[in-house]
Parts: sequence; C-alpha cells; structure tokens
Amino acid sequence: MAEAAFGVARSFSGRRWQFKPVDDAAAQALTRAHAISPSLARLLVARGITEAEVRDYLNPALKHLLPDPSVLQDMDKAVARVAAALEAGEKIAVFGDYDVDGSASSALLADFFAGLGAAPRIYIPDRMTEGYGPSPAAMQTLAGESISLVITVDCGAAATAALEEAKALGMAVVVLDHHRVDHAPPALAHVNPNQPGDASGLGHLCAAGVCFLFLVALNRHLRETGFYETRGLAEPDLRLALDLVGLATVCDVVPLIGLNRAFVRQGLARLGQATARPGLKALAEVAKATAPFTPYHLGFVFGPRINAGGRVGRSGLGADLLTTRDADAASGFALQLDLHNRERQAIEKLIVEEALTAAATQANAPFILAAGEGWHPGVVGIVAGRLKERFGKPSFVAGFEGGPTANSFGRGSARSIPGIDVGGAIRAAVLAGVIESGGGHAMAAGFSLSSSQLKGFQSFLEAAFEGKSDALAAAATLELDSTASPAGAGPALLEEIAQAGPYGAGNPEPLLAFPDLRVVFADVVGKDHIRLRLNGGGAALPAIAFRAVGTRLGDGLLAARGQAIHAAGRLKRNEWNGQVTVQLEIEDAALAGA
Repeated sequence: MAEAAFGVARSFSGRRWQFKPVDDAAAQALTRAHAISPSLARLLVARGITEAEVRDYLNPALKHLLPDPSVLQDMDKAVARVAAALEAGEKIAVFGDYDVDGSASSALLADFFAGLGAAPRIYIPDRMTEGYGPSPAAMQTLAGESISLVITVDCGAAATAALEEAKALGMAVVVLDHHRVDHAPPALAHVNPNQPGDASGLGHLCAAGVCFLFLVALNRHLRETGFYETRGLAEPDLRLALDLVGLATVCDVVPLIGLNRAFVRQGLARLGQATARPGLKALAEVAKATAPFTPYHLGFVFGPRINAGGRVGRSGLGADLLTTRDADAASGFALQLDLHNRERQAIEKLIVEEALTAAATQANAPFILAAGEGWHPGVVGIVAGRLKERFGKPSFVAGFEGGPTANSFGRGSARSIPGIDVGGAIRAAVLAGVIESGGGHAMAAGFSLSSSQLKGFQSFLEAAFEGKSDALAAAATLELDSTASPAGAGPALLEEIAQAGPYGAGNPEPLLAFPDLRVVFADVVGKDHIRLRLNGGGAALPAIAFRAVGTRLGDGLLAARGQAIHAAGRLKRNEWNGQVTVQLEIEDAALAGA
C-alpha cells in the first residue's frame, strides 16, 4: 500500500490520503512534446492520457472525435424507417423520459422534425400515475391518435409489454436508448450502445448523445437521397443542438471522456451565445446565472430545475421549456420550473432527515437501504445521492405509498461509488423475482417493489455485496492529484487546471492538497455550510465546506479553530464587483501532525 500523503491515515471524514501515482518520465515527455506546464502534464498522465491523446483531450472537437453513426447496431435500420415516415408524411410520436436526458433527447428530435415541417407528438409519461418509460396504455393512447411510428428516447429498451402492444396495434417502434439491457426489446430497431452485440464502443454516451448521432445519420441519409433538394428545404444545422447534448451529458452523470468531452465543451460554447435557446436563456435569468457557463451551471443550476417538473410538477414541463421558440412562453415555463424546484427542495429536506436517521443504524453495513412511508418518488434519487455522499457507500432509497402493508407499492433510486454497479445489482434482483422492476447505470439506477419485498431485497443486496470489500475500501481512500499553496492558488492556476476540462463524471476536477494551514476563522453559514479563512506561508485562502454541518468533516473543521490542518479540495473561481478571487471547496481535512 502506498504511503499515506502527509501521514493522513484517517482524516476528519475517516479517509486515508494518498497521491495518484504518476510516471515522471511520461509527464516530462508530454511537457516537451506539447509545450504544456509540468503540473498540467502530471495531471494528464495521472488520468492515463498518452502523448497521442493530448490534442483531443485538451481540445476536444467533433471533427476529430465524432464517429460514423452507422457503427451503432441497428442505426441504419432506424434511419431507413424514420426517413420513410418523413417521406410518406406519417404521424410520428417521440416518447421520452421525464428527466433532463429524456427532455433534451425529445427536444433534439422535435426540433429536427419540426424544421422539416413534420413536428412530432411529444409524449412524456406522468411520473406519479404512469411511472418510468412506455406502457401498454400509453401505446393505446398514441394509436388512438393515428400515430404510426413511435421513437422512444432515454427509455424503451426494457419496455417489452409496451412494445408488444404497439406492434399489435400496428405501430412501428424505434428505440434510441443507452440503458444497459440483457435482451433486445421487440422493436423494429434498437439503437443502444449498451445492448448485447453492439460493438461501437460508445457505451459512455447518454441518450441525447445517441440521439445526436441518430440525427447525424438521418441528416446524411436525407441529403444523399435528395430529400432537402426536392422539397426546397435548408439542411438543419445540427451544431445548434449541441447545447441540449452538452446539458444532458453533464446532468445524466455519464463519463466525460472521448466524444462526451466534445459535446460538453461545444455545448457550453453554444449556450453562451446570444442566439441561445429561449428556454435556457429564460432559465438562466430565473436562476440569476450569467455566462461564461460551466459544467456546474449545467449540473447544479439548469439540471435541477428542468428535473423538477418530472419530480414534483408536470412531467412534460422540461420538454416544453426546451422546445419552445417563444420568449414569453419560455419565461413562464422557467418560472414554473423554478417554483417546482423550491418545492422539491422543501420535500427533499424532510425526507433526508428521516433517511439519515434510518441510515445511522447501518454504520457497519456495506450499503445503505432506507425506505419510508409517503416519501415522494420524485426526490428519492436525490436523497440516495445525499446518503452516498454522507456515508461513502452505495445507497438505495425507496418511498412507499400509504402504510407498510403487503400491498403498498414503492419506487426507489440507487446511487453508487466507483467499483460498485448498482444498475447491475438491480437488474439481477428483477431477474431473480426479488423486486418488480428496475434498471439503470453503474452509478445510478431506479427500481420498484412492494413493501412485502423490501426485506428480501435487503437480503439479496447483502449477498450481492459479498466480495466487494476492495471497492468499498477504495472508497475510503482519498486520491490527491497534487499539492498547492495559498500563495500559488490564483487565477493562473485555475486557468491551467481548466485546460484539462470540462470536468465531471469520469473526469473529476483535480483534488489539490494544501498542507499545514492554520484555521484563522471557521463558522456556519447558511443552514449547513461552513466558511473558513485559512492561512499558510503568510498568504490567506478563503474556503468553504458545503453541507458539512453535522458531519464528521464539519465537526472536525469547527473544532480546529486556531489549529493547523491539512486541507484537500478543489479551487473555484469567484467574481464579485469585477474582482476575481479563488476559493477552496473543501473535500476533506485532517489535523496537521496528528
């Protein structure tokens, strides 16, 4: 085992610190070959970036990273069927999920088809009454509207009953999804990089990424077959859709590697333009967010508000916001979503408090399973994320309707840590008949079950987590990228770090260690944050620990007033009245010399 960084074998939050291993010779080679700083070169090497990959990593561009969409299984079949529908003037429905990825994917297709004079019917199921994904009843509704082609986006891969009903009703279904499945659905075409047999290597894409590639392929087909020329139509500019793809890529927490990096980098550039999408401009105004936008704005400003419609409001509100071209309508949608987001925050606060009480009794378990009566299904995913952050363990949270009777139905969400595939565990539980339904990704998943199945689900998870001790132990280790000092923590360092962005899942912001800092000031701000002023080497460093009150980290920081600590965190840019300052967002800390 590597030596503990600064001797921190157990930090305030109970973690062991160590530096990521770096090949110094490789870092020096990158510095010489690409004229970058030694610290940036070390950061790239620590993330496995080779000399041949540096250009695309630092300057991710679609012209270098965009693959031929036909590498995706069933892509050509899907394109042919949709093109035939456009040629024949068939009525098309886009069936989407109610989260950001589903709303953005629905808007991508709706914008493209509307530009061809074939605006589709958008169907977003009601989270409370219909649940996730296509249902037989929804397909019956669409058939009653004379829909002949249904395109599902960010859902549909596991909706066997619904797709069979669509087929029986004479409707064709094309599935554009990214959720891992073990069997192909009964659809005319299933475009999904995470299905059996797909060899595209694009499993890191979110649904909007898959939909964008579909539109690239469809656009190519329509161009080559003379569709635009014979109708006197201008070819759509797909670059205008990159704001949606970048937004969904960040909000769906897929890895920011390869093509995803280009989607986010260019999506942010598009979002900052004066001609940006009216819905996102209105949402920025409501949230008082201003350019230049960053992945933070996508994931923590825009995303929660768009999701709020599906969580506690009207499920289709997010798609309405992203598709409208009317500024007044956009403002109305944005205000509704902002209101729903505040409602969601209030509901979440109450449930988090109850879930934390339940989780506290599971201190020695390898995972957290919390369930409660009346817990709103729209916020259980956020609550699971809070538990995962607090305890450093995979967390499963379910809310049940009514009392804890054998017939009480519940919907739940899971959030995980690296090395633990919660989506796979939930799919296995479904196959074993332990729970009703479920699926998702390695890091995030959803499920449904009856209250009578809860105990069996816990036993199933206990068995599934046997042998996962290495992954759980790794979660108790904090890997540091490099060291820094208050004197060097300025805008220049931020600019250097930004070169390796955008940051997010699969490419986290560099975690810097600041040794031997004195806690000059520490106090609670807001409801649960701790603001600090640290000093080292004669230079000051403002810092904050978000949601730290009541945690081991927060208790340790408040008790360390006047003492020396080692702090680890990420540098953030603050701009106020034209002045740019740098603040440390603390991830962890430990007493110096302890």
